[in-house]
Amino acid sequence: MSIITVITILAGLLVLTTIAGGIYFIYKDVKSDQPRLKKFLRINLCGFIPTMAAALVMFVPSAVAAATGDAASAATGYGYIGAALSTGLACVGAGYAVGVVGSAALGAVSENEKILGKTLIYVGLAEGVAIYGLIISIMIIGSL
Repeated sequence: MSIITVITILAGLLVLTTIAGGIYFIYKDVKSDQPRLKKFLRINLCGFIPTMAAALVMFVPSAVAAATGDAASAATGYGYIGAALSTGLACVGAGYAVGVVGSAALGAVSENEKILGKTLIYVGLAEGVAIYGLIISIMIIGSL
């Protein structure tokens, strides 16, 4: 049994588990079982998201190779996935960092207006993370 078959079966089981859990919680009245519902959804997402990521990494390069008829296209597919992940994850990290640093900077500036310049530097450093991810993805795409 190939790894792609295992990932497909696992993803199907996770989808069926989600549907069955939803029907169970609707039948049992969600308001009385809300902690169990949250735990169920957390466990399900912790299994579903990595499974879908693995399926993406396994299926996309082979689909690119099949569409173009070139054996080297699988490496190109992995390169595009790497470029997308570097930009996407860097932007998510930068968004989180700007949110945390920006709220702290706003609180600090409201107490003391003299530190506005220092807080802008920290927010700019947090935004730089996204630029680094973009630069890495441009370098990856340039080498393809």
